[in-house]
Amino acid sequence: MLSNPEIQSIKNRFGIIGNAPALNYALNIALQVAATDLTVLITGESGSGKESFSKIIHNLSSRKHGPFIAINCGAIPEGTIDSELFGHVKGSFTGAIEDRKGYFEITNGGTIFLDEIAEMPIGTQARLLRVLENKEFIRVGSSKVQKTDVRVVAATNVNLIDAVQRGKFREDLYYRLNTVPIAVPPLRERGSDIDMLFRKFTTDFAERYRITPVTLTPEARDMLISYNFPGNIRQLKNIAEQIQILEAENKVPIAPTVLVKYLPNYASSTRSMTLLGGAAGTANGPESFNERELLYKILFDMRRDVNDLKKLVLKVLNNEAYGSDILREHDGLFNGIEADSAFVKPHSDTKLLPSHSQHQPTVNSGQPTQSTTPNIIQISPYDDVEDIAHETAEDESLSLEQKEKEMIIKALQRSNGKRKYAAQALGISERTLYRKIKQYDIEEE
Repeated sequence: MLSNPEIQSIKNRFGIIGNAPALNYALNIALQVAATDLTVLITGESGSGKESFSKIIHNLSSRKHGPFIAINCGAIPEGTIDSELFGHVKGSFTGAIEDRKGYFEITNGGTIFLDEIAEMPIGTQARLLRVLENKEFIRVGSSKVQKTDVRVVAATNVNLIDAVQRGKFREDLYYRLNTVPIAVPPLRERGSDIDMLFRKFTTDFAERYRITPVTLTPEARDMLISYNFPGNIRQLKNIAEQIQILEAENKVPIAPTVLVKYLPNYASSTRSMTLLGGAAGTANGPESFNERELLYKILFDMRRDVNDLKKLVLKVLNNEAYGSDILREHDGLFNGIEADSAFVKPHSDTKLLPSHSQHQPTVNSGQPTQSTTPNIIQISPYDDVEDIAHETAEDESLSLEQKEKEMIIKALQRSNGKRKYAAQALGISERTLYRKIKQYDIEEE
């Protein structure tokens, strides 16, 4: 393993930003293999920076003074890729009006980077295998074998083992390419590197156009780091430049409410918790809430339940003979709580709150009272518990629907009635939002 100063020196030279352990490990492998002529296979998601690793390997090798060319195999039509890579002779096909050198001939003595190698046709894969094994190739339409001294660095964003099993990729070519594998980590696994890259992109953009770089609040920074970034570094750069140009006039740090507009499908693309059940289980699948919203909802529900419980106890104590004494002893517990006149009574078959007359001490002539303490709660061991649970479930269902309606109304208000932004804030599709608006008969501005 190379020392941290050596790795940092390479980062500075090639403009690599970040300190994630997985990134440092990949750089360490690239630095060690660069001095050899071994074939390298770089794997990683699209936009994660695989081409940067190919340039590091070339520029730190003995071939650094030779040519370097990057080819996207998926961007070349299947009918012309053989000609592009290996060249052709005059008259070999319609349009071949003269001899043409291919990339393997042009880059002799250098490095060729084959990006999206999994998109290469099977026939071309056989030609590439011959180059790797024998350093030989034949131009299209020719029978003359030519030699080339080219180092191949390949990259892919798909699982080549699966492609081999599906017959889409040659197994012998896979093992020939995979001499030294390098795995480039996706952006979402690089933690605080996301914030460092964001500041780098916004600063560069601001300097180019002579404007003040935008900043993020701590909450917005956490939101940015929690985003999945399916487009990786390429997507982060686009987002940073959008925010820098559209929010440049704001003199205050970017808040989460502003940032979320630039993070597509934020609620469903974050590494967060998912709320299931209630009205959320629709044909479009369960609706996702980000973790902060879910925690807020739980806290509000707990506060409401505690207040309801206080009202219940207060009502019971107000109806009891000794309630006034208990209220005086625990006066602080009920500060700010008033008995709800519209308190919903339990089910008619449930003896949860007996009438006042049932709690009065009974005095027979000449006989002592059997009990001086009222029997406050009498519940049947089976039937009554089932009734109470049934009513509680109904109450919770109504409460969830009411909460959902309130959240939709707030989202519409904050987005000035624009369904697109409201749907993004809620983490649902516009179609689902439209259906919910009709379901709850919500009036739009």
